[in-house]
Amino acid sequence: MSQEDFSKGSNFERGWKKRFGQYADARDDDAGIAGWTQSGLETRVRNFDALWAPATEARSWLDAGCGAGTYSRFMLGKGKQVVGLDYCFPAVKKALNRSSNGVGWGVADVTRLPIANGSFDGAICFGVTQALSTSNEVSRELAAAVKPGGEIWIDALNSACLPHLLGRLKRKLLQRDMHLRYESPRQLRRAMEDAGIVKLKRYWIPILPYRFCRYQWIFETRVMRGLLHSVPVLGALLSHGFVIKGYRQQ
Repeated sequence: MSQEDFSKGSNFERGWKKRFGQYADARDDDAGIAGWTQSGLETRVRNFDALWAPATEARSWLDAGCGAGTYSRFMLGKGKQVVGLDYCFPAVKKALNRSSNGVGWGVADVTRLPIANGSFDGAICFGVTQALSTSNEVSRELAAAVKPGGEIWIDALNSACLPHLLGRLKRKLLQRDMHLRYESPRQLRRAMEDAGIVKLKRYWIPILPYRFCRYQWIFETRVMRGLLHSVPVLGALLSHGFVIKGYRQQ
């Protein structure tokens, strides 16, 4: 699929919005609503916990594209003030129904956030960019939503991951449209920099397929994390996704 096929308002984006609604209507678990396996979602949350919790003093947080509220509840449990927004009403409804008091839930598109400039100390956007045409608009919206100096975390599916490369090749040979948008750290960094987000740092997120999930712990050891960080080519080939952290320019 060419970049033109990912243009704003394309069938790709409309298809994903419809699909998320179907997931939320049919499923009750957070992973299923988001289109993940349970082990995959648990791995992503563990990685976020390892990266985020010890490093931030920011108090108020926006969870943009919150789905059923996994990360919103996680941050609430860490003592943060959280607002979770998603364009999928059935998902937000389930997040509200299963949530204890403390999170403010709402329905909104991450590319058109109804939020006053500088409303939050920090913002995250996880599991969203693969269903968008580009990461440009969401980067700009998140940058506007946080205060100058505020933290911004965005994740993406890694375009260089070996299983992703093979899957994309297979779909191309079968002449099937791409069902997800993959991205390189360079592409996402450019979008974030253009939005005025600075001091960017990339973290690789390796996630093994479900049938191999019992070996996932190996990729979460300090030694493996250090290896993936110090050898970027290895990190790119083995990592299902990545997260980039930055700050709104002062």
